[in-house]
This record gives sequence, C-alpha cells and structure tokens, in this order.
Amino acid sequence: MASEKPGSIEQEQTHALRELEASLYSMEILDRASPELWPEKFPGMSEFTNSFTPTSTKPPYSKELNQDDQNYMHQLASLPTTELISRVKQLHDIAYQLGVEETKEITRGKYLNLFNKKKSKS
Repeated sequence: MASEKPGSIEQEQTHALRELEASLYSMEILDRASPELWPEKFPGMSEFTNSFTPTSTKPPYSKELNQDDQNYMHQLASLPTTELISRVKQLHDIAYQLGVEETKEITRGKYLNLFNKKKSKS
C-alpha cells in the first residue's frame, strides 16, 4: 500500500495541508470594545442618526392586507410567467418615467431658485 510508505505522496500532501492550516491561524486578540476598534469619525454622529430611527418596531410593509390587496395578489399569482414579466417591465417603465419627470421638476426648481434658503430681514 502506497499510503503506508514513509515519504508517500499522500503523507506529503497531508503534511503540507497541516502546515498551510497552521500558517493561516491568526494570533490577533480582538477583546477590545468596538468603539476602540472603530472610533466615530464625527463625534456624536451615531446619536444623531439614531434620533431619526422610527419609534414603531413594525415596518410599513408588515401591515395587514385588506381584501382588495389580497385579491390583487391572487390575481398576480395566477398570471403566467411571461405576463408577470411584462407587468414588472411596465412597472419599471413607469418608475423610469417618474424619475425623468422628477428630474425635470428639480431642474426647473433650481432655475427658479426654489431651493435657495431665503434670508430673513431683521
């Protein structure tokens, strides 16, 4: 049997794999608290961003569906794949058009200086 002979290919491969595995071990100790590892770039930024978190724990998409919503979901579920894909493409086109129109309106607002803060006269 070739695997029982000293210096066989299997023994050399096993030894090489053990050496590789031993070289991959990290001796780094990560027992520090995370603020020491990742300090805030801007002091107070985490409190500021946490102040905008919603107080309710339920996301808006988890609300109960009414009968119309359930009927619409069943209608979509019964569509063949090709028709469902065409509906998704229609939604994509509508979203794209909405984005184009919004860009036009934002540009119009910039030209009309609607977004500049007005200085109060005191």
